[in-house]
Amino acid sequence: MKLVLGLVGAAAFAFAATFLIATELKPLLATHMSTSDTAAPPPPDPGMPVRVTIPAIGVDAPLVPVGLKQDGSMQTPKFGHAAWYKPGPRPGEPGPAVLVAHVDSKVDGPDVFQRLRDLAPGDKVTVYYPATTKTFAVTGAEQAPKNALPVDRIWGSTTDPVLRLITCGGEFDHDAGSYLDNVIVYADRLV
Repeated sequence: MKLVLGLVGAAAFAFAATFLIATELKPLLATHMSTSDTAAPPPPDPGMPVRVTIPAIGVDAPLVPVGLKQDGSMQTPKFGHAAWYKPGPRPGEPGPAVLVAHVDSKVDGPDVFQRLRDLAPGDKVTVYYPATTKTFAVTGAEQAPKNALPVDRIWGSTTDPVLRLITCGGEFDHDAGSYLDNVIVYADRLV
C-alpha cells in the first residue's frame, strides 16, 4: 500500500510542479512568440500613385487613375497625363499594374508615350507616390494589333510586382481616326 500511495503522491507532485512551471513560463513564452515568431506588420499604405518618370525617353508626367468605359474598354487620360488602371494593382503591389498614355494627338502633337517604343531592356521607370517611389526595369516590348491584344501577357497571373506600359502604335487608320496596333512595354520591379 505504501508503494502505491508513494507513486500516486509522486505523480500528483510531478503534475503540480509541471502545472506551476508551465503557468509561470506561459507569459514569457507568449512575449517571446509575439516578438520573434509573428509576421512583420504590413508596410504603410503608400496612397495613390501621382507621377511617372522614364528618363530614357524624357517622360515626366502626372499620373491619374482610370477605369473602364461603358463599352468595357479602358478609359484614357487627357493629353499630357499618364494613367494608372485603378481596378488593377497599384504599381509596386503584387501583380501586373498597367499604365497608359497617348502617343500623340492630331491637335496637340506628341504626347506622353510618344517614344514608348524606343525603350530598351534595363531602362528605368519610376512611379511616385506622396511619400515613396517604386522603380522598375524594362524587360521587353512588343507591338500587337488592337483586336488581338495579348491579354494573358499583360494581365497574366503573377504575384510579382510588374508593370505594363501601353500606348497606340503601328499604322494610323485615317478612316477610323486611330492607330491599328498597341505598343506594350513590360517591366519588373527593382528591389
